[in-house]
Amino acid sequence: MSSASASPSASSPSPASAWLAHHRRAAGSSLMRCLRRPWATLLTVCVMALALALPMGLSVTLDNLKHFAGSVQQSRQISLFLHPDFSVEQARALQAELQQRADVEHIELRTPEQGLAELRERAGMGAAIDALDDNPLPSVLLLTPAAEADDQALGTALEALPQADLVQHDAQWRQRLDGWLALGTRMVNLLSLLLGIGAALVVGNTVRLDILARREEIGVLQLLGASNGFIRRPFLYLGAWYGLGAGAIALGLWAACVAAIRPPLVALTQSYASPFVFKTLDALHSGFVLLGTTVIGVIGAWLVASHVLRQNRLLEG
Repeated sequence: MSSASASPSASSPSPASAWLAHHRRAAGSSLMRCLRRPWATLLTVCVMALALALPMGLSVTLDNLKHFAGSVQQSRQISLFLHPDFSVEQARALQAELQQRADVEHIELRTPEQGLAELRERAGMGAAIDALDDNPLPSVLLLTPAAEADDQALGTALEALPQADLVQHDAQWRQRLDGWLALGTRMVNLLSLLLGIGAALVVGNTVRLDILARREEIGVLQLLGASNGFIRRPFLYLGAWYGLGAGAIALGLWAACVAAIRPPLVALTQSYASPFVFKTLDALHSGFVLLGTTVIGVIGAWLVASHVLRQNRLLEG
């Protein structure tokens, strides 16, 4: 008698297992609904993918432009051209003297021989250089300011040196470039927000049509006392599948665009003897993209499903 009474309780599922089982059924049924109407699903997913691929591509391109502009230390570098009559030994002495300054982090000396070799290698002017009787290039000191240093004040101090022939420090140009990059970042963020909202609305409209097609089934569940969360769950998974598929297609579109522009870009950078390499999304960032598009799909489905179900209850009441 005791064993008979214990068996039903042992076989009855716990609330947690029943909750997980319903999530599995909701995810599976929503995926099957997507697969049963492939063309409609593909159309919705492709519209979302195009809306998501544009800001993603612009963001990656902007990051590459920042990388192409140079690192922070390189962009702050100051070039001090010495008078041509100063020897390399005098340039080394000045290098050691300037290295003692608190606002200077590092100094690199480029001798006239090194400058001539670099000019011969990069500019392809070997024949013209060989025709020269002597080396016309001066010694150059490349100074990297300290992190807390005032670049403008350091440049002014270098210009006052008697050994200085020219100080090249394009601070104003770099400030303008940073301003344009900041403006581009802000525009990409705003465009991403707008197109993300558009993608969520596409999912929401698709889910709304699916809810309306199952209105009678939903009405029966509501009469049986099912909560809005129980009824809404399959539609949330439907939005998640739409978002995940859109993210995958957006990544594929961006990979195809990168493959198309890579050959001319490589040829262009090689013509400038630049080590720049176009960086695309790695596995980690691609995973974040898929997660973000899935969240967008869930948000769009949740907003529309909650609104429609709330209206349906009000109409029934």
